[in-house]
Amino acid sequence: MPHAVAERDTNEALATSFNLYDLDPGFLEDPYPTYRALRQFDPIHRLPDDSFFLTRYEDCMAVYRDPQTFISDKKVEFGKKYGDSPLFKHHTTSLVFNDPPLHTRVRKLLAPAFTPRAVTRLEPIFVEMVEDLLDKGAAQGGFDLIADFASALPVWIIGDLLNVPRSERGPLRGWSLAILGALEPVITKEQEKAGNDAVAEFSDYLEALIEDRRKNPGDENDVLTTLIMGEVSDETGTLDRLTAQELIQNCIFLLNAGHETTTNLIGNGAAALLENPDQKQLFLDDSGTTKTAVEEFLRYESSNQLGNRKTSVPVTLGGVEMPAGTYIHTCIGAANRDPAIFPNPDRLDIQRSPNRHLAFGGGIHICAGNSLARMEGAVALRRLFDRFPGMRPSGTAVRGGRARFRGYLSYPVEFS
Repeated sequence: MPHAVAERDTNEALATSFNLYDLDPGFLEDPYPTYRALRQFDPIHRLPDDSFFLTRYEDCMAVYRDPQTFISDKKVEFGKKYGDSPLFKHHTTSLVFNDPPLHTRVRKLLAPAFTPRAVTRLEPIFVEMVEDLLDKGAAQGGFDLIADFASALPVWIIGDLLNVPRSERGPLRGWSLAILGALEPVITKEQEKAGNDAVAEFSDYLEALIEDRRKNPGDENDVLTTLIMGEVSDETGTLDRLTAQELIQNCIFLLNAGHETTTNLIGNGAAALLENPDQKQLFLDDSGTTKTAVEEFLRYESSNQLGNRKTSVPVTLGGVEMPAGTYIHTCIGAANRDPAIFPNPDRLDIQRSPNRHLAFGGGIHICAGNSLARMEGAVALRRLFDRFPGMRPSGTAVRGGRARFRGYLSYPVEFS
């Protein structure tokens, strides 16, 4: 059998046998060969539970553009997965898994956290934090890109947004990892318990913090105070506030959304440059590449690889008929390497333009904090590589081992 035919048969078998609920370690280490096979042979792939896994850019965009047909509410699915639990309460109350009008109302109330003015105010604070961590790394000749740098920064930024006392931020990263880890397609009883414990502990902490902030409001830059106070509706002239549970669960959401994805952006971006010396040199030689480089890191190794929707009515997508209530997985990681949209998609190109990636989703659910994440990625990576142009890996990097969120648990480096 000719090699090309054998390769085609292998890739077709890889696509048709793909099961999101039974992933092997090889996929979690490098999912892109599987994504490539799915795009070519089975781009709207039916999974064993009759849900569909989408890998083409245009199919994912069609879903994001039509929030009436493809809804975000997950009460039924999460009820089956989590039962009556803190995880169920959190994920069905937070912004990301809701539809209008609740989604519209909550997003509007959260908007002050992510205005250009808010991001501009935070940038000098962020620069100071970056330089402090780089100073510590310099003193010891290297550090772990994730534990000592990428994961520390967004926790501090969200902590500052909510004005969480710095002495009380220790548990935040652990809580976030546990809650988001429970969003994986398949979870163990241990992961479920860790997620529920994290929501419960975080909720108790926030309840006390909110009570204190009611008695001692912060200034106009304190997002938690702004959320507590609410705002007057333009339509009705009445004061609109989050309920107690909406406030708590969306504060948890702010940490989770701002932490994991930004950690992965910084870690994945640094790793991509270290593994592509020509692009690293270009990045070092031309500071004007910073913004396009961040966009390329978001595309090339999307921090969030999977999104989800459900059909509200019968629909035909890409020639495939789907009844109402069909669960859909939008594979952002695959869409962002679709050759129909991105020339040479498996090549890192920090000057790529245009770059219409889906790393932040799309439509009305596009990530509310995308401007903040972009600022964090640009500042952290530019200052890291300008400060340590000879940085190199000093040990074995460890991937996170998750399908939904792609990043590293550890990436040790040394500074020459």
